[in-house]
Amino acid sequence: MKENTGWKKDNCDIHKFPVRSIRIVLSVFCGHSFLFFCYFCESQKKIKMSITAFNLFLGVMSLIALIVFIALYFVKAGYGIFRTASWGVAISNKLAWILMEAPVFLVMCWMWMHSERRFDPVILTFFIFFQIHYFQRAFVFPLLLTGKSKMPLAIMSMGILFNLLNGYMQGEWIFYLSPEGMYHSGWFTSAWFIAGSLLFFAGMLMNWHSDYIIRHLRKPGDTRHYLPQKGMYRYVTSANYLGEIIEWAGWAILTCSLSGLVFFWWTVANLVPRANAIWHRYREEFGSEVGGRKRVFPFIY
Repeated sequence: MKENTGWKKDNCDIHKFPVRSIRIVLSVFCGHSFLFFCYFCESQKKIKMSITAFNLFLGVMSLIALIVFIALYFVKAGYGIFRTASWGVAISNKLAWILMEAPVFLVMCWMWMHSERRFDPVILTFFIFFQIHYFQRAFVFPLLLTGKSKMPLAIMSMGILFNLLNGYMQGEWIFYLSPEGMYHSGWFTSAWFIAGSLLFFAGMLMNWHSDYIIRHLRKPGDTRHYLPQKGMYRYVTSANYLGEIIEWAGWAILTCSLSGLVFFWWTVANLVPRANAIWHRYREEFGSEVGGRKRVFPFIY
């Protein structure tokens, strides 16, 4: 473990323009995200998307994820250890996480309540699985955070927008567009459900355990940076991201859905470039202590 002795903020010209441009664009989302949710709640009851339009929506979301994946190798998302003043106004990390993650929990509740399939055993199980993750992420995880870190409004608004869209993407398929009878009671004994569920909960527990390790690296009042070395951090520098990637891979499998696959792709597109940035940061800050650890996939990358 080494003390952080004054890390220089990245002020390279290659980052200045993208960060400022993205901040301006994303700031527009901040006010519109809540309006979008209100509009969604009203219109969703009246408008049902056709399967063709839904697949087009999934295609657009996948393309945007590709753009995000590439962009994040050049622009570090400005939260956590990479937050800089160039991202603009920031608020409490705890409040930001609640505001950012709660929308998808609420969207899924709304869509479930208005679905005629809401008490079908398999569909109800999907709903519970999904909500376990987001209840913890929106209402438990933020309260466990330590320190006085802040999150830029631009980052929070981007998260809100994605979560609203993703909540719709998952809920529309599960509760409305999936073929009648696809998720019959026999689904519980299918290879899709069994394998996917095992991955889903294994990833969830890995993510929670890795977050626990991160939270307990410092004692109260300590502001130094430490290299996490327990659990899956013995193999990768972003074990929490590995857990989340495994979790949503499990979700895609257990639902056997394109919407789940697109969500998994978004998870990879968002977290893998950030894991790369964290790995490089640790290499510069801790040097040889990083050893042979990979970024996010053990023994691979």
